[in-house]
Amino acid sequence: MNSTITPSPWMKIFQPSSHPNLRLFCFHSSASGASLFRLWGKHLPSNIEVCAIQLPGRETRIKETLITKWDDLLSSLTKDLQPFLTEYPFVFFGHSLGGLICFEVARKLRAKKLPTPKYMFISGRRAPHIPIDNQLHQASNQTLISTLREYGGTPEAVLENQDLMELFLPILRADFTLNEKYIYSLEAPFEFPIVAFRGINDTAVNLQQLSEWEKHTVGNFALHEFPGGHMFFLQQPETLIEAILKFM
Repeated sequence: MNSTITPSPWMKIFQPSSHPNLRLFCFHSSASGASLFRLWGKHLPSNIEVCAIQLPGRETRIKETLITKWDDLLSSLTKDLQPFLTEYPFVFFGHSLGGLICFEVARKLRAKKLPTPKYMFISGRRAPHIPIDNQLHQASNQTLISTLREYGGTPEAVLENQDLMELFLPILRADFTLNEKYIYSLEAPFEFPIVAFRGINDTAVNLQQLSEWEKHTVGNFALHEFPGGHMFFLQQPETLIEAILKFM
């Protein structure tokens, strides 16, 4: 990273590249954090630097207040992103809630006439204009735990640990609040291409909901499915990374 750029709490670079010429910004899913992408740099060429976004209230930002309002999220995140956008070209990857966040960040950048990504990769998230019918942010703790179990990726021992769940569930509830209170507004589609991914057994997004992302670009659109559920790439991220690299 350029030494003139001030480090940001919003950004984690687990494997800094000495000579990057492309940045891959990764936006994590609900109730997770930047560590979701901790090992991604090991599966990428040395010229691609992974910049993992870290929302407040988790991991390295555990003492900060959780965000539940889009205006609060976008204004702060976009401001801190700006210094990272001018050195090299960049692409966005967002999984689940992260897909929606990177979509709105890209809109914000475009509105400010700032650089926008060369590609946007969306994983496990319905297109933004499709409302969410099953609202969970006010559901019981038990319902939230059952939802996590259905999504996969959280060990059963963690789901059954009451102390851990007391720490974890407020994060999940805040992220679900962001996701479910999102209000889509009509804007022009992007000019850069969009590529969408899902696990073939994902119960959170079906193929039709994912294919609707095509309406948000006048560029190329592609859709790929992988074996697995909502967190299909968790155990073997290199399979997804290989698919992403084919476009870069």
